[in-house]
Amino acid sequence: MAADKREIVVAKDLSKTFSNGTVQQHVLKNLNLSIYKGDFTVIMGNSGSGKSTLLYALSGMDRPSMGTITYYTEKVNQEVAIEKTEISSYNNDKLATFRRDHVGFVFQQNYLNDSMSALDNVMVCGLLKSGNRKVLAEKAKNLLHKVEIDEMDYKKFPTQLSGGQQQRVAVVRGVINSPEVLYADEPTGALNSQNTENVLNILSDLNNEGQSIVMVTHTLAAAERGNRVIYLADGVIADEVDLGPYVGDYKDESNPMLEEAKKRHAKLKNFLQDMGW
Repeated sequence: MAADKREIVVAKDLSKTFSNGTVQQHVLKNLNLSIYKGDFTVIMGNSGSGKSTLLYALSGMDRPSMGTITYYTEKVNQEVAIEKTEISSYNNDKLATFRRDHVGFVFQQNYLNDSMSALDNVMVCGLLKSGNRKVLAEKAKNLLHKVEIDEMDYKKFPTQLSGGQQQRVAVVRGVINSPEVLYADEPTGALNSQNTENVLNILSDLNNEGQSIVMVTHTLAAAERGNRVIYLADGVIADEVDLGPYVGDYKDESNPMLEEAKKRHAKLKNFLQDMGW
């Protein structure tokens, strides 16, 4: 990574073991990883390589068996300072509070509450952090508008929305509290091709605005959105590749950055082939 990039999440000697009776499955094995501010980091690997397990550990959604996860977050009082927080030792209450304040998450299944409107699904997460309902409602509506959810759909229940609309609402829910890192676990895995493109465009736009993103995916098209692609194999990092910023679709003849896009695509494809993907 470039020398001017700032670490915001650091995992050291991360291990995760699941026990099934007398059998132990070592999913993560003394893994070391730094996530950098402003990056769109993609995690890939074959099924069972530990991708989602790593994502859940980094985000505080699950605890590692061994190792530490440290966040370096900006704290603004009279001046900007960096606050170091090692979350691995937190109890459940402190961990939940930390996730609320610093982490966003988008799942493959949107997990929206069917008894709440689209707007309320976003608002309920924001109200956990902010008590100012009026300000929060304005922010939620602005974000929903940005992801092309029409105002007439704000009060609809999730079952009244398309799958693509539901996932766009889920993305807004993930960023409503302005997280340091937005984690996404195969966020397009349950969508058709058009809705996949829409959600990936939203994630790219968020990243261009400065949102740090860590995404697990199993598709080449989604992986191309990242500037950094990490490949896991048997619970360890086999290798990674730096692609530089996303410059558009390599198949779009109207793309002014078409040649650069083709080079990025070839670089990623060659890397994944070398990894045995």
